[in-house]
Amino acid sequence: MILPIVAYGDPVLRKKGEDIDADYPNLQGLIEDMFETMYKAMGVGLAAPQIGKSIRLFVVDASGFVDEDEEDEEQLTDFKRVFINPRITEETGEEWAFNEGCLSIPDVREDVNRPEEITITYFDRDFKEQTEIFTGLKARVIQHEYDHIEGILFTDHLSPLRKRILKGRLANISKGKVSVNYKMKFPNR
Repeated sequence: MILPIVAYGDPVLRKKGEDIDADYPNLQGLIEDMFETMYKAMGVGLAAPQIGKSIRLFVVDASGFVDEDEEDEEQLTDFKRVFINPRITEETGEEWAFNEGCLSIPDVREDVNRPEEITITYFDRDFKEQTEIFTGLKARVIQHEYDHIEGILFTDHLSPLRKRILKGRLANISKGKVSVNYKMKFPNR
């Protein structure tokens, strides 16, 4: 089932997500709905707060993402994961800029600096604990979605000047004054 994506300005996007357990109601159905919603919106990641649930869950599938400037694009061809109750335990390497966007903030893209490598511990969709190291674009996608379950948006990483410049566009998004080809829920409409 395709779910509406919550737009910028909704308070759920600012809440820190709660841990869940394997008995969370209809967890596997929710995961499938999140993937279906993400694919419909042509995203590479979707976090539970973006569908109105303040829990520590996000899905990623960057398999179709190709960045011709990146050497590790082949690594993305099989990068589909479910992250439940994740914790980034280490961020290392030089920070690098990449142009990011967000399904909750349509039509806004900005360069964001993030560390190049992360170590993350999480439960997979079968509730088996995993600890993995990710680099490059994989790390970036995970960091972006991880921010969502921490109540952080990619625009929070921008300079005060960039934030001021975007203020009007962000206000319009929260009012529904944006054109999207997927279902959205606008807090100030």
